[in-house]
Amino acid sequence: MDSTSMLKARNFPSAHDEAVAQQPIHRYEGPESAYRMAFADNAFLLREELRPVRVQLELMKPELIQQDQGVESTIVVFGSARLLPRDAAEERLAEVRQEGDAAAIKRAERQVELSRYYEEARRFGELVTRDAQALGEPVIISTGGGPGIMEAGNRGAFEAGGRSMGMNIYLPFEQAPNPYITPELCFQFHYFAIRKMHFLMRAVALVSFPGGFGTLDELFEVLTLAQTGKIRRRPILLFGKEFWTRLIDFNVLIEDGLINAADVELFHYVDTAEEAWEAIKLAYAKDDPEATARQTR
Repeated sequence: MDSTSMLKARNFPSAHDEAVAQQPIHRYEGPESAYRMAFADNAFLLREELRPVRVQLELMKPELIQQDQGVESTIVVFGSARLLPRDAAEERLAEVRQEGDAAAIKRAERQVELSRYYEEARRFGELVTRDAQALGEPVIISTGGGPGIMEAGNRGAFEAGGRSMGMNIYLPFEQAPNPYITPELCFQFHYFAIRKMHFLMRAVALVSFPGGFGTLDELFEVLTLAQTGKIRRRPILLFGKEFWTRLIDFNVLIEDGLINAADVELFHYVDTAEEAWEAIKLAYAKDDPEATARQTR
């Protein structure tokens, strides 16, 4: 290193350098010792009083990595972790038929019917990934990172040869990320609230497939934030009109004066991957006239 380079070199060693270079000292390397740098001391970082720091770290880590990876815009796919691809659903049905439980057979038959949503989510992920240039900016699929619909969205992107993101959360069950997420964009969260914030931070559209409590929680948070103007308007698509209208009668909320009639315009129903993608491209075209020209090239 020449003298000029030395003058301009870092004044202080980095925290990383010192943490790596630190040598254990026998008397003070036991678990009871406090002789650890604070940022390298897991026991200290996991103290109850350090929750605000952990929340901040959980917000910052995915943000900084997405910046490093050049992730600018995402299309978020919500949906059940329990919906199976058709072959797996049919295999499960064959198993329960041998067991003879009528209620279990009925549920398994319904799972075969609902497996079409797994296949549609898979096709949607592939369609978005192959045709993302139609929006005029880099857009990738983002999911909750688990099995079911989440896996399907990531799988479609993977099979199209593109990147996709998964925001997994630690649970006593369903905690392993699916194998189709781009490793550099596979995150694990502890706090649901921070995870949901990251779903929205780069989202240009959200597509909600059939799901249970988790999916409903994610969907209604998005609708509430849009209704109250806390986030900008963007396409919110409910995939599977038959499912959603059977589950939720929004007209009851209008008739009882609990929401405005215009609030149901916050979302739209779609039934195929192509319909969902066209709705997103149409929203882009209305927002950016140049998008129309790109989509017809």
